[in-house]
Amino acid sequence: MTTVPSRPVAVIGGVDTHADIHVAAACDPLGAVLGTESFPTTPSGYRRLLAFLVSFGPVTVVGVEGTGSYGAGLARHLAEVGVRVVEVNRPNRQVRRRHGKSDIVDAIAAARAVISGQATVIPKTHDGSVEALRALQIVHRSAMKSRTQALNQLHALVVTAPEAIRAPLRGLNRQQLLATCQAYRPGNGDDIVAVTKFALRHLAIRIGELTIETTEISKRRRRLLNQCAPTLMAIIGVGPDTATALMLAAGDNPDRLGSPAAFAALLGASPIPASSGKTTRMRLNRGGDRQGNSALWHIVISRMATQPATKAYVERRTEEGLSKPEIIRCLKRYVAREVFNALPREVLV
Repeated sequence: MTTVPSRPVAVIGGVDTHADIHVAAACDPLGAVLGTESFPTTPSGYRRLLAFLVSFGPVTVVGVEGTGSYGAGLARHLAEVGVRVVEVNRPNRQVRRRHGKSDIVDAIAAARAVISGQATVIPKTHDGSVEALRALQIVHRSAMKSRTQALNQLHALVVTAPEAIRAPLRGLNRQQLLATCQAYRPGNGDDIVAVTKFALRHLAIRIGELTIETTEISKRRRRLLNQCAPTLMAIIGVGPDTATALMLAAGDNPDRLGSPAAFAALLGASPIPASSGKTTRMRLNRGGDRQGNSALWHIVISRMATQPATKAYVERRTEEGLSKPEIIRCLKRYVAREVFNALPREVLV
């Protein structure tokens, strides 16, 4: 559907993203639909999509759904050519019940969310060292999960193994248990002892391979962190796991957050107003990036146990009547400010 305006107008775009096609809608500043069209998710498709929007007039901003998944490639392309991109969340269920659901409806809704000011978030660029860290984090988390699962299966199999196998393994520590199981040579027999030894050997070999894999990934991740975020890594209580979580929350363009308060809100470390009538109060923020929030918690707990200044702060606030959870929330807010100031502003690629 295309409507050619009588004169050039400022164009606000909206895009509903999918794995194979993107559906774009062009709207004027009042929300009137100028046109809609579908495009493939290829570099040429991205160029055609932008040309489609530009055909109605100068493009001021484009609202894109799923900038961290299906829309990542389009968002990168638009940013590279100088088009402002805003991240748009999918419409809530009440709106969808009233207006229905289709790709064109979602694309128009994305553009109108930008026009109304409902969508204002600048998306992560996904084009630097933080994106590299995200790739390492995915494979590291998967390997750790598989290793834990294999260890649990190994211990469970030992518990139910025949006594001829279980007795020699009883009392061994983990390293000894893995070495013993890896050394099994069960042969081709199909009796219960041979098959159990076969299963234990393969589980132990798998655990060993996953251990080597996680060690290599951890070394690569630490090297990358020391290159791109040495100031962050130097903060007391910050390690590779917490630094990775915090950088993933901020993205490759942390300047989009604007202030330490915005970063704290992103991590769910800022209180939320919950006042009504004569009642004035704040409530705990249960939203935000929960992995980043967990990283703040680990940093605070580490400092409470080891850092003299933090210990003194905890004692003073305890005397003032604050509970431990309240003190931790205060410390998380302070740590969020410190981390924000230490985030790399020029991330290496």
